[in-house]
Amino acid sequence: MAFHQCPKCKNKWQYNISKCPDCFLDIERVKNGKVKVIGISKVNIPTILHPRIPYFVLVLEDEKGNRWVQKSVKEYNINDEFILTPLKDKQAVSIWKTKYDIFETIEKTIQLLGGLEINKNSKILILPTLTAAKHPYFRENTSPVFLENLLEFLKQTGADIKNIKIAVQSFGDLPIEILAQKSQLLNVALKYKVTPLDLSKEKFIKKEVGGLSFEMSNQAFENDLIINTPVLKLDPELKIMGATNNLLTLLSKDSYLLSKEKGHQKLFKKLNEVVNCFNLAEGIAVKRTDKIITYLGLVFASFDSLNLDRIFAEISMIKDLPEYLKDIKIENILVAGRQIDELKYQIQTIY
Repeated sequence: MAFHQCPKCKNKWQYNISKCPDCFLDIERVKNGKVKVIGISKVNIPTILHPRIPYFVLVLEDEKGNRWVQKSVKEYNINDEFILTPLKDKQAVSIWKTKYDIFETIEKTIQLLGGLEINKNSKILILPTLTAAKHPYFRENTSPVFLENLLEFLKQTGADIKNIKIAVQSFGDLPIEILAQKSQLLNVALKYKVTPLDLSKEKFIKKEVGGLSFEMSNQAFENDLIINTPVLKLDPELKIMGATNNLLTLLSKDSYLLSKEKGHQKLFKKLNEVVNCFNLAEGIAVKRTDKIITYLGLVFASFDSLNLDRIFAEISMIKDLPEYLKDIKIENILVAGRQIDELKYQIQTIY
């Protein structure tokens, strides 16, 4: 866990308060070094939120003396080094729960999958969800706070902001400029001086996969890294609106409307074969089918959009899976971070 410290008085917080209340200076983020276990409690009594037993509540301490509590299903001994081992499998899914710091949650989910290969020359394309001209609290679009923290992460990882583009497109009647402004995503792009890109004005390339023919933006093939950042939602018709659905942003409007007419399901299964991207999904506040917002507090990551959607469907306890996910066995997906069984109990009010 990263801590936040005042550069003058050295007071520390586990959450980012922006400015020190005593010195009025900007708070600095302090990363952990080596972390060791200094306390252990074994829990044998199940609860609704923690049904799997036994589990362990660890007291951790880093090299700077910062301490915090961490739940673990793995047993440790006093003075053991606490290390989260990343998964190298490209089909794996990482899940991490956000408490105070979205930046740290993004960082953890990416680290659990081995990180991203980024340098100052990397050309990066970000695909947010931008489907409605609504304010962020409606949870229709990727939240500006999430996008801002992702850009900050990329910047600190070594990416050059000049080489980052935010790609959006409107498939409806409203111009994309209105959607971007109302959602406040345009404000984030302007703040970081990132290029907003209207995909409808780009070139499209004809693709044929598995008997399906469609047009896809040339931007899907001209960047070193595509980061797909959907906001996860539940939908009465599609069951879930997830990472795979958000990749449709790369289609031409004609291909999108034709695919929608046919139900999208066949195309969903093929998008992973065409678009090579990293999926970083925002599941912090999930919009239910009745439009009520349920706080879930999770961020998901995977190089495989189908597996990410399948994990989200499992946590959401969807009984009738959408067609494109029915062939994916949950037991075949490696998961790093939080346990699926535990998370299902935290979202049981979603229906």
